[in-house]
Amino acid sequence: MSTKILKYETIAFDLRKKILSGFYKQNDQLPLEKEMCEEYDTSRITVKKAMDQLVLEGLVVKRRGAGTFVKDVENPDADVLQSMQFMGFSEENKHKNVSSDILKFEIINPDEATLNKLRISELDFVYHIIRVRKIDKKPHALEECFMPINLISGLRMDIVASSIYTYIESVLGFSIQSAHKTVSAVMPTDFEKEYLAIEDVTPILNIEQVAYLDNGQPFEYSNTKYRADKYEFHAINIR
Repeated sequence: MSTKILKYETIAFDLRKKILSGFYKQNDQLPLEKEMCEEYDTSRITVKKAMDQLVLEGLVVKRRGAGTFVKDVENPDADVLQSMQFMGFSEENKHKNVSSDILKFEIINPDEATLNKLRISELDFVYHIIRVRKIDKKPHALEECFMPINLISGLRMDIVASSIYTYIESVLGFSIQSAHKTVSAVMPTDFEKEYLAIEDVTPILNIEQVAYLDNGQPFEYSNTKYRADKYEFHAINIR
């Protein structure tokens, strides 16, 4: 299985970037399908698939007979579009005392599910990282992630102990764009209870995430367990 970014994904990422950066502002009309077909040298079916993806994400709305427009989100929730440019744990808590305990840092040949998430070959290898993320020396999250070594090269223990995302953007020069997340409640294993310092048998939150660079390439697949009393999830649903 070779790494391949589908054409509609490339178009969706480019338009998403232009919306989030303010190139296209709220209520702006996007180019017509015919114009985008010429700009991206592709078919109308491919453009339509890219636009449908942006509709699902709540970034744009289609108006019959008029075209496609950037979604209008009224204040105080106007930052909803910018919030889609997610931050890592360190950046989200940059004004707090953040630290990490590294439980595992190794290079492995991943299972098929991880290969599919990262769109890499069965011959490729990945970093396998397990970290306890702490604030003021208290455990908040237990993170397990996988990153392709041929894409995210040169990771070291000191980088893993601080901010991998900062390394990716500041040293490797990549631009992190977005993430697809699935949030669910699960019962903790004995391992998770130990490292999250949980005594009672109580559900924890699991966030499964695939993170993408601005060219549409997935660079991280992770599952992060959060103590339910240490995490708040905020979302805006758009019909």
